[in-house]
Parts: sequence; C-alpha cells; structure tokens
Amino acid sequence: MALTESGIQLRIRIFGVAFILAFLVIAGRACFLQIVHAPELQERAEQQRQQVVKLAPERGSIYDRNGDPLAVSLAAESLYADPKLVKNPQETATKLAKLLDSNESELVRLLSEKKRFVWLQRKLDPQLAKQVRELKLAGLHFVPERKRYYPQASTAAHVLGFTGLDPKGLEGIELEYDGVLQGEPGMLVSSRDARGRGLASEGQLVQGGKPGNNLFLTLDRSLQFVAEKELDRAVRESGAIGGTVIMLEPASGRILALASQPDYNPNMPGKYRPAARRNRAVCDVFEPGSAFKPIILASALEEGVIHPGQQIYCEKGRYSVGGKIIRDHNKRYTNLTIEKILKVSSNIGFAKIGKALERERAYSYIRDFGFGEPTGVDLPGEVSGLLKKPSRWFEIDLAAISFGQAISVTPIQLAAATAAIANGGLLMKPYLVEKITDADGQVIRQQLPEVRRRVISEETAREVRRMMVSVTEPGGTGTRAAIPGYEVAGKTGTAQKVDPVAGGYSIDKSVSSFIGFVPADNPAIVMLVSVDEPKGTDYGGVIAAPVFAHIASQALNHLNVLPKGSVENLAQGEQDVEPLPDLAPLLPDVADNDGLRMPNFYGMSYRQVLRTMAELKLNLKLSGSGQAVNQFPAPGKTIPYGKEAWVKFGA
Repeated sequence: MALTESGIQLRIRIFGVAFILAFLVIAGRACFLQIVHAPELQERAEQQRQQVVKLAPERGSIYDRNGDPLAVSLAAESLYADPKLVKNPQETATKLAKLLDSNESELVRLLSEKKRFVWLQRKLDPQLAKQVRELKLAGLHFVPERKRYYPQASTAAHVLGFTGLDPKGLEGIELEYDGVLQGEPGMLVSSRDARGRGLASEGQLVQGGKPGNNLFLTLDRSLQFVAEKELDRAVRESGAIGGTVIMLEPASGRILALASQPDYNPNMPGKYRPAARRNRAVCDVFEPGSAFKPIILASALEEGVIHPGQQIYCEKGRYSVGGKIIRDHNKRYTNLTIEKILKVSSNIGFAKIGKALERERAYSYIRDFGFGEPTGVDLPGEVSGLLKKPSRWFEIDLAAISFGQAISVTPIQLAAATAAIANGGLLMKPYLVEKITDADGQVIRQQLPEVRRRVISEETAREVRRMMVSVTEPGGTGTRAAIPGYEVAGKTGTAQKVDPVAGGYSIDKSVSSFIGFVPADNPAIVMLVSVDEPKGTDYGGVIAAPVFAHIASQALNHLNVLPKGSVENLAQGEQDVEPLPDLAPLLPDVADNDGLRMPNFYGMSYRQVLRTMAELKLNLKLSGSGQAVNQFPAPGKTIPYGKEAWVKFGA
C-alpha cells in the first residue's frame, strides 16, 4: 500500500528528530569526555605512553663546625633492565654476574620478569658502570642517582651513623635528623611505543626532586680526629674491649668531639658487627666509681653539711657500714681534710660525706645533676642509666653511691654533670647540631645553648674546681693528666664491672676513667675518657688520665687557649712541638672519585704523622711506635676508595 504524502512527511520528521537526538547525545558525550573527563583521560594516556619510576631523594650534607664535609651525596649511576628488550637472559646474566659480584641465577630471574623495569644494582662506582656499558648488552640502562659518601671514613662514624639504599638514616645523626636531611624524590620518566615497548634510552628524563637540608654540627673535625686516634691507641695498648671520649664546651653544652671504640667505616657498615656501630657514649651504662665523687662533694658543700678545711676520720682504711666493710687502698688514713679526701680518693671519707648528706638530699642533687634521666642530646638510642628511688636504698647503698657504686650512668651524663661544675653550677643541655640550612645556604634553624637548671651556686662550683686541681698535682691520683702550663681539674675513676653470671662484682673486669676540665679557673673544655676492661693495670690514673692529657694538650693548642705563665714559658712550650713537615700533596675536592693522594710518611714521628693527617684531612690506621717505617699506599699514590690505608712505626 502506497504511503500518502502526509505519511511520508511524518516519517521524515521522525527520522529528523531521531537524527537530531542522536547528534545531541554524541555531541554531549564528546563534550563530557573532552571537558569533564579530559584531565583523567590524559593522565591515563600518559601512564600508558610513559613509565614512571620513583627515585631516591638527594640527602642534604653534614658539615663540622668549620664547614668541613662529613657526609655528602655524590653523583652515581644505577643499573636497571627492561626484560622485554633483553635478548638472552642467561647470557646477559652470566656476563653481569662477574662484574656486579651478584648471584647469576637471581639475575636470570630478574631478567626474565614480565615487567618493563627491574633494578639490577643501585649506585655503582663509576669504573664499574663504565665496564657494564662496554658490554653493550640489550635492554640495560642507567639512571643518575645520589650516593651517600663519608669523606672522612671512620672519623665521627658513631655521631654520623649511616644510611640505607633508600636512602633513609639508620643510625646516628642520619637517623635523628632523617626528616630534615631527606629531600623530595625525583621521577624517572621513560617513553613507550604503542605496544608498550621502551623507546631508546635518550627518551629517559628525570623530573622533579628537591635536595634535603644541610646540617652544621658542633663537632670540630680536627679535635674529633685527635680524640679517636688517642683513644684507639689507648684501647689497643691496654688490651681493652672498647672506650669512649667526650669533649664538651662547658659554657654552651656544644659537643666538640665524641669518639667510641671499636669504630667502623660508615661507607661500608655491613662489613662490621653491630657492637662496633654502637655509640657507647649514649647507649652504654657503667658504674662511674670515683669519677662520681665530685658530684657528691659539690652536693654536700652546697647543702652546708661539710665545709672546706673540715677533717674527717678515715678509720685507718677499714669502715663497717650496714654489715659491709668499706676499704681504702691506704690503711694509714686517719684525719683527712675534705680536699685531701678527694685528692687521694678515700672511699671511707666519701661514705661519711654521703651519710652527712643523707639519702633524700643525695638523691635530689644526683637527679638535679642529670642522672637517672636522658640528657636530651640529639642522638638516637640514649638511655637513662639506673638510679633507684631513695626509699629503696639501704645504708650500704648510700655509702656505695657516694663513691660511685650502686648507680649506673652513661658517659654523656657524667660529662654533662661535670660540665655543670666547670660552668659555675649551670647544667647545660649537650647538643650536636649547631644550625640547619636549606639547599641555597639559607639558615632555617639555629640552635642556641640551653640551660636546664642551676644545680649549685657559683661559689660552691669554684670551691669544687679548686679541690679537683689537687687531684692532678703531686700526691693526687691523676698526676698523669697534668699538662705543663695549665691547671687541670679532674678526677680518676676505677670501677669494677658487675658480673651478670656469677652476680656481684667481677674480679678482673673494670672500667678505667678520668673526667676533667682545663684551664681550671676558666674551663675551655670538659672531657671524659673511659676505657672498658683494660688488661693488667686498670687504675684510671694510669690508663685514662694520660689519654686526657694527650688529647687536651692538642685541643688547647688548636683552640688557641694560651698556657698560664710567662712569655718564656710559652716560648719553651712551643719548642717542644715538632714542626709540621712541608708537604707537596694537595687535597682534592671531596667529589673527586680518584680519592686522596698519600703523603710520604717515611721517617716521621707518631706526632708528626698525626699532625699531617689532621692538616690534610686523612684518615689512616696507625700501628707500632717510633718512626714511620712502612705505609700503604706508597707516597704520591691514590688512596683507593673503600680500602684501608695505614702507617706502621718501628724503632
């Protein structure tokens, strides 16, 4: 049946309306996709067209107080593979395994992955990266990263700590200030073709990223170097298992040097046992022994329960307290002045001083001096030590604490407490970070000295300092800590260690220590030296006091603290210092991957070698005594990165 004209027009109208509706739907969808969903679709397209890998951020640098670099981030290259472009995984793995010192089967597994990106090895040395490139293996590429490097090797290792590959801080300042040092990570962007295949390596691009902030420490690299070398020598010569040196600026609490033995190289921390990486200054506790006596003396003088010039009967070396016998090393001691009791280190005299002070007041002062709580130093892992409540003290406990037993302290606590005596009675918070700067060198935070509290009066502090000088004078227990031209105030300590197996005190294990400051009338430095389990003689005056003298004499010279006395005495002191040899080798920039050049040490004395090392910022292992008779590397040769350089001495 034929359509009428009106029917045809109706059909045309229906098709027209349908066409318009379809057009509007398509146009609306197009507008929706192009306008509303455009950013999302573009991002998805980029993800399909590009491969993005997050790179490790660039950490800020760490410097000493003079701007010498202690930790830096150097340019390095990391090796990765696109397994889909690797022609022969087995052959490629065989060639790489020898160079990378990696497991061949593990490399085969990685190179056979269904992924488009796998890390093979991060942060290669330049020479190794060059050797891999020369293999010209398909599917292998490099990306620039940053590698943490410690140019002073083991110097200040326990302060600095180290990082992982992330690179996140794992110990020391690197851990404590990880959030400050961490930068913002960059992105490795690689282009792909329509089939998802990686394009040529020229298509790679590192985008974004921001360097972390920099730290300037209170440490003085030269003083740190001297402290570590002298401590290392003392530990080796005494056969000890370890030791600690802490040097503080008493007026501010700045830590100028902090050394621990055994040490390690943070450039290769995995090669050392955890015990070598432990920072003894904040993590270890010990009974301080007689080095604690100035704290009790200051407390009793402040309370007025004793006074200068007072005499105390010392029982001829044998005194019964709470059913226990306290002994002095000299059985002839009778009436001794307070100063003499400190000078000869009478345990009986201090037991009686502690009894006069009484337990509650003794406990209060000990807490005020900072024991039984962390000092707040900016290092991770600080412990509080052990100080029982006075309600748990028996009569013998008060006596024992008065001469440094029945209480456990950390080296940093003892150094900070003694610094309060040197600082006129003000307890300062010890600290290591002086300031923080951004990548452009702008200071974003400055650390100022912080007074925790006043512990004793200036008058009491002055009196205790005067008495502590007698310890290093003839007849005192610390004469080997004396330094010509300076008044040294100090106290020796020899404390038996607790035997955890048998209980009680060990008969052959002890900690030898010396705590002191110089010059006594206006202290520039406070220093603690402790040596753990020396063999044979264990007296602090024999083991630790000479270490104090050796380090302090060099520190005073470095800090330009002049001796007390006439110009003639000063000139005589200068004549005793061996001249520094004239050295030709230059110190390359820290980023020079060729390393440092070795001077000619043959014929030099131990002191000359130490001064040369400090001048040229070298870190070498020294052994023996006398004159230098052998060395590695040879004079003028490059010191290989990651290998030990040494100088041996002989007659």
